[in-house]
Amino acid sequence: MNKLTALLATLLAASLLLSGCNKKDDTTQAAASAPAASASTKIVIGLDDNFPPMGFHDDKNQLVGFDIDMAKEAAKRVGAEVEFKPIDWNAKEAELNGKRVDALWNGLTITEDRKKNIAFTSPYLENRQIIIVTSKSAIKTKADLAGKVVGVQDGSSAVDAVGKDEAAAKSIKELKKFGDNVTALMDLSVGRLDAIVVDEVVGRYYTTKKPGEYVVLEENFGTEEYGVGTRKDDTELLGKIEKALVDMKKDGTAAKISTQWFGSNIVK
Repeated sequence: MNKLTALLATLLAASLLLSGCNKKDDTTQAAASAPAASASTKIVIGLDDNFPPMGFHDDKNQLVGFDIDMAKEAAKRVGAEVEFKPIDWNAKEAELNGKRVDALWNGLTITEDRKKNIAFTSPYLENRQIIIVTSKSAIKTKADLAGKVVGVQDGSSAVDAVGKDEAAAKSIKELKKFGDNVTALMDLSVGRLDAIVVDEVVGRYYTTKKPGEYVVLEENFGTEEYGVGTRKDDTELLGKIEKALVDMKKDGTAAKISTQWFGSNIVK
């Protein structure tokens, strides 16, 4: 190989090396400029985690319940992760509109007052506000609540339901409010309350666990409907949850979840 041939070979090798480097740089720049994969969507659901059978901790301290299973299935269908955040149920609207949670899904009754601050899905469950007394109680009718101490969960629709019945509300000696229904039931059992007014899905769940201890009166404080609540401006999330619920009802998934928790399909 003469000097000229050697020089040309060296120049060609250098050219190829530079070309390779430029391609590598271009590839690196393209990768750097490519948009990062979007983080998975998360829906934070606010709930009262002491509200069996809708949402509560089992004996293994796992969060379980009818609404828990419904929310998990709905989140899966909209391609989102779900996080359950226990909140003070009496401050649920503040938690929602303060953006500390994205939705309220925990036996949330649809009322005209709540509609002023919360957007609701279509109803997915019907519920009544029942009256529970102990089996030894002399209370047989709503009228017998006159002069008695009645327990309700603070911030629940039971408070509104009793208030709407003006005659009954005026006759009751005291409407005592509790942080949760479990504590109210305990006070009923030991005689610090004469009766409690509670969501039927909750009341029936507890009374069946202690047969012979409680009695559910035939009269009640009215029928209501449950819905999922979101912020009024979060129409996208509301629409996604609504569609998921409709599809779950159509394909029988909602009925299956209901049967697991209530023994029958009570989904509306």
